Amino acid sequence: MRFLALWLMLLTAGVACADDAALKVGVTTRDFIPAEPYDWRGAATHALRVIIWYPAVADAREQPQSIGPRLIPFARAGRAAPDAAPAAGPRRPLVLLSHGFGGTASDLAWLGAGLAAHGFIAVAVNHPGNNRLEDYTAEGFALMWLRAVDLSAIIDAMRADETFGDRIDLTRVGAAGHSLGGYTVLVIAGGMTDPARTEAFCRSPAADALCTAQAGVSDLRQKSQLRLGSDPDFRRRYSLAGNSYRDERVRAVFAMAPGPGPALTPESLGGISIPVAMVTGSADEVAPPASGAEALGKAIPHAALKEFPRAGHFVFFDTCTLVGRLVIGTVCRDPDGTDREAVHAETIGLALDFFTASLR
Repeated sequence: MRFLALWLMLLTAGVACADDAALKVGVTTRDFIPAEPYDWRGAATHALRVIIWYPAVADAREQPQSIGPRLIPFARAGRAAPDAAPAAGPRRPLVLLSHGFGGTASDLAWLGAGLAAHGFIAVAVNHPGNNRLEDYTAEGFALMWLRAVDLSAIIDAMRADETFGDRIDLTRVGAAGHSLGGYTVLVIAGGMTDPARTEAFCRSPAADALCTAQAGVSDLRQKSQLRLGSDPDFRRRYSLAGNSYRDERVRAVFAMAPGPGPALTPESLGGISIPVAMVTGSADEVAPPASGAEALGKAIPHAALKEFPRAGHFVFFDTCTLVGRLVIGTVCRDPDGTDREAVHAETIGLALDFFTASLR
């Protein structure tokens, strides 16, 4: 009931979004290079590649954005004006976006553009060693808590950026993520990781699809175990799982189908003091609600949870084209009765209400 009560409070408080009318959306990219040493997790690219969505000037020319080949795209990524001039106005709130396991920044274009259309600046990052633009690495798989460090580095980089640095209100920073990105934003909120908890969960009678669903994980898990036995440096970095990666600049987090929930310690979840909202699908086949969003919602004080009936895990991925449904398969398919674009529209509305109320 407390989850429903908080959503009702947000939706009925009469809080206006950052801008009442939809704004033109600009989109641009950056390669941010944090100060060394930085743990690149075995990635070939030593830069944090990001996509930035932002309110653009009124005469900006928005264009359809897509993922995949230009003529036969796999997914639609909303509308935005490439490299348009930012709109004038007051400093704007910043929302960091974290993709799921093996995804990319563009997977959350629908949310980034939706936030930007109502006055937010949204920045999505490709996490090193765990994005589909490069080979996955054992470090990118095993050292998943370092994704939160990427988000902290993006705040620093955006603050120093010549175009956006003076346009961001650093007293109003939030974060949102899907799947492993949902876990990531809970870590930056104060959740602490104990990998042994996931192993114990997956050996228990409560084990569910979280333990078996993700393709390609078994090979990465095996490589990680071999490295733990043979590589002292890898073992040392792995031992830092239980550290806190809380960034006090982040004041609210929005997690979509978060997983792996069992890895986060109950004590740390109980100590999260900033607003947390979550959305999930009742038919999630990768991070089932019972071990994911529902369990996390019970452990985090005052967390809000919205469950979409019949929706699966990948409903929070961009809307796929017919080509995408044929080529990509699972990521593009939803259970019967699920309207992905309707879920996106409602989720954008919930995120706008949540961040507007929480980042005042």
